Amino acid sequence: MKSESMRIKEISLRQDPDLRKELALLARGCDFVLPSRFKKRLKAFQQVQVQTKKEEPLPPALSQTIPSFYFPRGLPKEKVNIDAVITKIERTFSQFPNERATLEDMGKVAKACECPFYWKGPLFYCVGGERTGHVSVHKFVAMWRKILQTCHDDASKFVHLLMNPGCNYLVQEDFIPFLQDVVNSHPGLSFLKEASEFHSRYITTVIQRIFYTVNRSWSGRITCNELRKSNFLQNVALLEEEADINQLTDYFSYEHFYVIYCKFWELDTDHDLYIDRKDLAQHNDHAISNRMIERIFSGAVTRGRKTQKEGKISYADFVWFLISEEDKKTPTSIEYWFRCMDLDGDGVLSMYELEYFYEEQCQKLDNMTIEPLPFEDCLCQMLDLVKPQCEGKITLHDLKKCKLANVFFDTFFNIEKYLDHEQKDQFSVLRDSDNDSQEISDWEKYAAEEYDILVAEEAASDQWNDGYDAEPSPVDHQKANVLKFQVDKKPFFEMPSHLADVDLDEYDYEEDFE
Repeated sequence: MKSESMRIKEISLRQDPDLRKELALLARGCDFVLPSRFKKRLKAFQQVQVQTKKEEPLPPALSQTIPSFYFPRGLPKEKVNIDAVITKIERTFSQFPNERATLEDMGKVAKACECPFYWKGPLFYCVGGERTGHVSVHKFVAMWRKILQTCHDDASKFVHLLMNPGCNYLVQEDFIPFLQDVVNSHPGLSFLKEASEFHSRYITTVIQRIFYTVNRSWSGRITCNELRKSNFLQNVALLEEEADINQLTDYFSYEHFYVIYCKFWELDTDHDLYIDRKDLAQHNDHAISNRMIERIFSGAVTRGRKTQKEGKISYADFVWFLISEEDKKTPTSIEYWFRCMDLDGDGVLSMYELEYFYEEQCQKLDNMTIEPLPFEDCLCQMLDLVKPQCEGKITLHDLKKCKLANVFFDTFFNIEKYLDHEQKDQFSVLRDSDNDSQEISDWEKYAAEEYDILVAEEAASDQWNDGYDAEPSPVDHQKANVLKFQVDKKPFFEMPSHLADVDLDEYDYEEDFE
């Protein structure tokens, strides 16, 4: 064994030219090479050999055994005959003059691409059709072939069609051309052709509802993954099948827009399409506490410079407020009010923060000659209701897990709804929370009730003001089970001043519409 090791050392030593030379000198009897120097050289050489062995890379075969698992643009499909799809598209273009399609023709092209009908606008604009008024078959085929090769599901295709070059997400302005085409061509919105002033109002409302539901990260940017997890594309597909736009209550309902806009118009006394703290305090007869209104204007749930500089929120911000106020059971609304109540932004609601908001509730109850529940007793009730994981701290996860988050929030900043909950039987409240998954949402209930009230008020106004000319306003009528909306001259509201006054964070719609 020793002889074998010595032989290995001898071979390794002979690979070093300096050592080999010194060994030769030693063999000839030269005595000027000291043994100590030889030992140091030998030790250094052995250390180099050990380090070389440690730094040897792993064989590449180990990393190749892990299959791909991340597909940001959708899971590639095994059998996709791109040439067959292109042939079908070329056959469709051959029906048009000079093989050029206008926006009106793009519905047939969308079906040839195996896309929903109302993708026609994004398909048209993605090839630059708005510049020339038509799309050539060669440009469109080149664009769609690239999309089929790189995007493997509907979410990634839709984002690619709408996004700005160099981006992989959608911002609010990206939806405007798509929604303008829906307004112009959907049969359920044909009445709006005579009321172009409300195009931007309706589009703003729909965009805010899209981001309210889809943009779960609150980033202002909708990603492919967020779009994939939402029901938005399913609703876009339903636009083709459903002639009554009001049946699509998640995003596109005109009745819901009408309710939101009328509520905002009542508060916007100077009609500049912005409201301040005093205006918002008027909502629902001062039901929201002043401390909560201050939090809304603090920037916790709003975007834009106007909120911080001038203390005002836009119509777009009001859409988020009203939906969150009337339905406090959805994930976005729970996040909305949690952000408002989390004064220090530490991600938990402390007992101090709960007492801060409850103090004003007690003052309101005293003014109504109603004896308030002591905070300690109220706190015990709320902790039993929410059942937080950590004692003395309520997290966002605790409230989302709780089925009665609406009762929790109303207790601390909405006096009217708080009293409604107090008057209800506790078992009926729990029973209602268990049945929520089967029934329509609180927002849909509220919108339907408010719309009926507005229609009834308009009908009464018609009887009193028959033949009377006054300032025009947004009104609508329902006849023979068919909704017919129109803009007449009524004394109910004044007409908004200008189309460009409604914007998304100071975005001017008018330039794009022109």
